[in-house]
Amino acid sequence: MLPWSADLAGRIDEHEFTSELLSGNPLGDPHRRPLWVYVPPGYDDEPDRRYPAVYVIQGYTGYLPMWRNHTPWRQPFPELADQVFARGEAPPVIVVYVDAWTALGGSQYLDSPATGPYHSYLCDEIVPWVDAHYRTLPDRDHRGISGKSSGGYGAMITPMLRPDLFGALATHAGDALFEVCYRPGFPTLARLLRDSFDGSIEKFLADFRGHLAGTKETDFPLIEIYGYSSAYSADDDGTVHLPFDDTGAVVPEVWERWLERDPVLMPRRPEYAEALRSMRAVWIDAGTKDEYHLDLGAQAFRRAVEAVGVKDDAVHFELFEAGHGAIEYRYPLSLAWLAERLSP
Repeated sequence: MLPWSADLAGRIDEHEFTSELLSGNPLGDPHRRPLWVYVPPGYDDEPDRRYPAVYVIQGYTGYLPMWRNHTPWRQPFPELADQVFARGEAPPVIVVYVDAWTALGGSQYLDSPATGPYHSYLCDEIVPWVDAHYRTLPDRDHRGISGKSSGGYGAMITPMLRPDLFGALATHAGDALFEVCYRPGFPTLARLLRDSFDGSIEKFLADFRGHLAGTKETDFPLIEIYGYSSAYSADDDGTVHLPFDDTGAVVPEVWERWLERDPVLMPRRPEYAEALRSMRAVWIDAGTKDEYHLDLGAQAFRRAVEAVGVKDDAVHFELFEAGHGAIEYRYPLSLAWLAERLSP
């Protein structure tokens, strides 16, 4: 096991993608983004062959270069993914690594007047560009999406919103069942705001932007809830509403906006139910000791998928012994499973 990057049997092409949709976004974040496209071994040797594509999206606070982060005795996902194809463990696919970082730590892969149109950026800019520049099989039956945590959330909701583009998904510990994964933390967050910032999220934001991020205990939990609120409950003018008041109790009209984007509840709407039924493959997993209780969210999403009539043979559901972090070894399992089901 090398403590540095290993040679790949395939290759990763590193691009800088210029997004028209992200230009002038409300946070002033870069509209030129890194985009990595992995092509499997043999791609250059068969110029007439076309391949399925799997889009990989990151969790909250994730940005593209982090895919190369190493931990002792373990390999990062791009190397693990390459081994899947180098060893012939699955049919070859193109793997697209998408960046959706924001100054708030993430976008939840939704269009938001507070952060920018990250859903449309993925669907209407990145996907067509990849199809135009690589030999993909350019249709939804040969295109999947995969992610972990907030990336797992994006992997659940993007095919429901755009079943014309994506025909398969894999979610690893994705944000779901908001009543369980988000709501129990509201009283603690209300206390943090009260005791450190007089209950003002604006005072927190000013403080957060004025020091080295991560050096105060209030930094991550409060920027995280503000980031989620920016995705789920921002007004057209960019005003962001927290889903709880100064006592930690939910604000019903705001919380309802959050629940409208809960992957467990979305399938209650006929158009999203129909989208799920059209999926060729749905992978759902999570660790049984997930600190955010996203294993329970995975269970609830599995039931929602079953309730709308997705056939059992199109679904892989698994709970495994682990927490929320360090589960990169799960990603090549779902990648191989998707590759089998997306291949012609």
